[in-house]
Amino acid sequence: MSSTPDIVRQLQREIHLLQGFKPPAAGSVEVGLGPVTAGFPNGTFPTGAIHEFLSEHTGAATCGFIAGLVAPLMAAGGACIWVGRDRKVYPPGLKFFGLEPDRVIFVDVRKDKEVLWVLEEALKCEGLAAVVGEAPDIGLTASRRLQLAVEQSRVTGFILREQGQRGGAQYPVGAAQPPGTAARGLGTIASVARWRILPLASSVEDDLPGLGHPRWRVTLERVRNGKGGTWDIEWREGQFHCMDKESPAAKPWSIDRGTLARKTG
Repeated sequence: MSSTPDIVRQLQREIHLLQGFKPPAAGSVEVGLGPVTAGFPNGTFPTGAIHEFLSEHTGAATCGFIAGLVAPLMAAGGACIWVGRDRKVYPPGLKFFGLEPDRVIFVDVRKDKEVLWVLEEALKCEGLAAVVGEAPDIGLTASRRLQLAVEQSRVTGFILREQGQRGGAQYPVGAAQPPGTAARGLGTIASVARWRILPLASSVEDDLPGLGHPRWRVTLERVRNGKGGTWDIEWREGQFHCMDKESPAAKPWSIDRGTLARKTG
């Protein structure tokens, strides 16, 4: 006779299957996020689904993190479409994160409505490995159409929504915000997970001049049938590394917006 924990685990597996989650199979994609991945059902990064990414005026840094996720999805073939109004990614820089820019099709449009149209059509293309869209103003109804598209094509979608891009309350990068403020400016959308990415100041070895490895504070704010959490992640030697407790204390990256305004005039 099965014990109660075994029965509970079996019921959880059956619920996950009913909701579209499949147990790990041979050839499943490993994105290299270690303990972060453990927060997803079956401990597997969900593919063929929509992932939502929030950032606070730091979309370019978040693009680097997304590129590190897209690269392993493309290892078995397929291309990626990257669409947005104001392109935040520097194509040659994608190679640093293992993503060949010549396998990425960049689509620059003028209106948010055009972003959503291209996203939906791209997510229907079964030959693609991933689709990335910079779409801050996406709504629940539109996101449901995107979800329906990936359920048929099994393409993985990444939606980047940069808070503050279209007005609203402005908060310094990394600053504490009143409870509920983080999600107030951007409504809920249909996604398998909501990520919040905050760039961290890198650490230069032995105080030598130059740039250190890219770092982010990665928060899974919402995971369908999973468990959220916060981790400090670093990109080095071509892969993600979860920073351990012995690492130097990571500080949120900050920018003097007054100085930036004067420089960009």
